[in-house]
Amino acid sequence: MFLVRNTTGTHLSRQNLSRQIRYWTLLGTLLLAISSSLPLSAQTSTPATVVLPPVQLHIPMVAGGLAAKISGCPETSTNQYDTLPILNEPRRPDPPPLLDPDLNLSIRGYKATTGTLELININGPTDDDAPQLVHLFQPVRVPAFRAIHQVHDWDWACRTGGCLGEPIDDPAVTLVEMATLPSEPLYPPGRNAHIGGNFIALVLYAEPSRLTFVYTGEDTPAHGYVVHVENFCVDPNLLARYEEMDDAGRASLPGLRRTESIGTAFGESVRVAVRDSGSFMDPRSGKDWWQDTVRALLAAQ
Repeated sequence: MFLVRNTTGTHLSRQNLSRQIRYWTLLGTLLLAISSSLPLSAQTSTPATVVLPPVQLHIPMVAGGLAAKISGCPETSTNQYDTLPILNEPRRPDPPPLLDPDLNLSIRGYKATTGTLELININGPTDDDAPQLVHLFQPVRVPAFRAIHQVHDWDWACRTGGCLGEPIDDPAVTLVEMATLPSEPLYPPGRNAHIGGNFIALVLYAEPSRLTFVYTGEDTPAHGYVVHVENFCVDPNLLARYEEMDDAGRASLPGLRRTESIGTAFGESVRVAVRDSGSFMDPRSGKDWWQDTVRALLAAQ
C-alpha cells in the first residue's frame, strides 16, 4: 500500500473583493450544474443525477474573504509560513480549487458509518515512511476515535466535471473523527522525507475550517500521500498565504514543516482522511499511519 521566505500581510480590500466576486461566480456555476442534472417534476423517468452529500456539503459564506470567519476561531496569528516553488506545472484552472472534489472534500461530502473505533490490523505491505497521524498532536498520542465516515466517490466519466458517486466502501472507512482538546495546536502528520529544504508537505487547498496537503512538491493530489484535515481552525496566516499564492497563479504554494502548526482544534474533535496516489485509505490502519504505536505494543508483548 500503499525558497522563498515571505512575511504574511493583510490582503488589500481590492483583493478581497476580487475573491468574493470569483467565489460567487463559481458557486453559481456549481449550483447551476447541480440543478441542471436533477430531474424536473414533469419528467416521466429519472435519469442519473447528482445526489448532494447529506449535511456535509458545507458551502462557505463570504465575509471579507473567500469564506466566512468561523466563530470561536483565532482571527490573528504570529505564525509565518514560507512558500515553495512547485515541481512541474501548476494544476489546470478548471475546475477551480474551490470546486475540485479532489481538493475540497466538502464537494464530495461523507456520511457516518459504523465499525471499530480503534486501530485495526490490515494485511499487506507497509511503507516505513508513510505520514504518521500521531504527529497531528503535540505531545504525540493516539487520540480516541469518536466517529468513522465514508467519503463519497467521484465519477469523472459521467460528464464534464464528473458526478457525485456512492460512499466508498472499500476500504470500509475513509475518514476518522478524532478527539481533541479545545484550541490545542495541530501539526502536519510527520514523515522523514523532505520535498525541498526542510518542508515535508505542500498545501493544495485551504479554507477556514479545512486543509488539504500533499507530501510531494507537485500541485496535484494524484501522486504520493495526501492528508485532508477537516473541522478545525486553519491558522489565519496560513490561509492568507495560500490565498495569496492561489491568486498569483500557484507557481509557489505554502510549504509545511513538521514543527509548524497548521491551526488549532475548533472544539472536541477533528476529522482526517488519508490518500495514497489518489486512493482513499483507512486512517485506522495501525501498520500504516500509527507505526510507532504498533511497534510499542509489539515490543511490550
